[in-house]
Amino acid sequence: MELIESPTLQLKESFQQVRTQSEKLCTPLQTEDFVVQPVVDVSPPKWHLGHTTWFFETFILQPYVKGYSVFNDAYNFVFNSYYESVGKRVVRTDRGNLSRPTVADVFAYRKHVDTHLLAWLQDNENIPERAATLLELGLNHEQQHQELLLTDIKYILGNNPLQPAYKQSVIAKSTATNDLSFSEFPESMHTIGYQGEGFYFDNEKGVHRVFLHPFAIRNSLVTCGEYLEFVKGGGYQDFRCWLSDGWAWVNAEKAEAPMYWHKMDGVWHQYTLGGLQAIDPSLPVTHVNYYEAEAFARWAGLRLPTEFEWEAASRQLSPSAPSTSNFVESERYHPVAQKPGNLQLFGDAWEWTQSAYLPYPYFKTEEGAVGEYNGKFMVNQMVLRGGSCATPANHIRATYRNFFQANLRWQFTGIRLAKHI
Repeated sequence: MELIESPTLQLKESFQQVRTQSEKLCTPLQTEDFVVQPVVDVSPPKWHLGHTTWFFETFILQPYVKGYSVFNDAYNFVFNSYYESVGKRVVRTDRGNLSRPTVADVFAYRKHVDTHLLAWLQDNENIPERAATLLELGLNHEQQHQELLLTDIKYILGNNPLQPAYKQSVIAKSTATNDLSFSEFPESMHTIGYQGEGFYFDNEKGVHRVFLHPFAIRNSLVTCGEYLEFVKGGGYQDFRCWLSDGWAWVNAEKAEAPMYWHKMDGVWHQYTLGGLQAIDPSLPVTHVNYYEAEAFARWAGLRLPTEFEWEAASRQLSPSAPSTSNFVESERYHPVAQKPGNLQLFGDAWEWTQSAYLPYPYFKTEEGAVGEYNGKFMVNQMVLRGGSCATPANHIRATYRNFFQANLRWQFTGIRLAKHI
């Protein structure tokens, strides 16, 4: 087996930082908050903490650490998510039924796995290349779950009749004026996909060239104030704004505004992780699904960008996330108003594209269980780009492809407009 020179200290520091961050995000929770599952898309925080631990135990400790004993044989059934090749698992809808293992058990499980993995790193100056690759995947996997933790916690607390705050904070009111101009791009060939060194997911593989017709992309996200005009203008009652599936969703759900918006005494408010607050028209709108984003764009006489337009534009307009970008490290846990010079291509809100989630050319499923990570989900989902206020800053890049079903809106999903020129 080929060995690589392993930067042990860097791996240890990254592992400790990521594992600590997950638990830090859970610090404001009460014990009861850890076990709630209001809908199928939301997993209990306790399950996220256990599942990310199971990943390291299953894919690193068991195959690579001689003599390692699993913490609990039943946890493979409890914390496996969707890996068919690893065995049977608790049905996703039943995760909220897991009163056992207890929250204390899960934290003990994390401590057990962390202790053994760090000891393994400490004792080995060189580790197998495959193990290093899996460890890096596990860290990025846990960062994905950190974002899910925040958005799931928001759904849990936001659907509690008391609507308690996760963290007491008031989002500062802003008088900022968004940049409503568009950046134009001539027809051209563009290189799409991940290039260079460092970590990337398999769905970013397959560097290829695409031809883009002339297009323009807006230099800011759509704001709550703009979306409120769509709401007040009867957008949710006008079938002409909607795709057929979207119109069916509107009627089935009786939707009339984004998730977490509530009209109280004639004034629109929204639930935030800082509690219920009046809508600030200058902030980016979030928690809209693909149907809503597409309907707003159509109502505005514009459209959503393709994922290739978004990637090409971001490479030219903002090659890297500006220091003013609003990621999870800001601890605001909510989008902020646009700052001068920051086009908000990274952070604040995931941006829906009109692109279906499909494999790039040359995409190949990885060998083994990790081959189930992305490829089998490439159907009936739409691509999002850019990251959000709940995304770790070092986790996002121009080529990162997020994806969700068109009806989902519990994530910090927003809108950027585009047009043909």
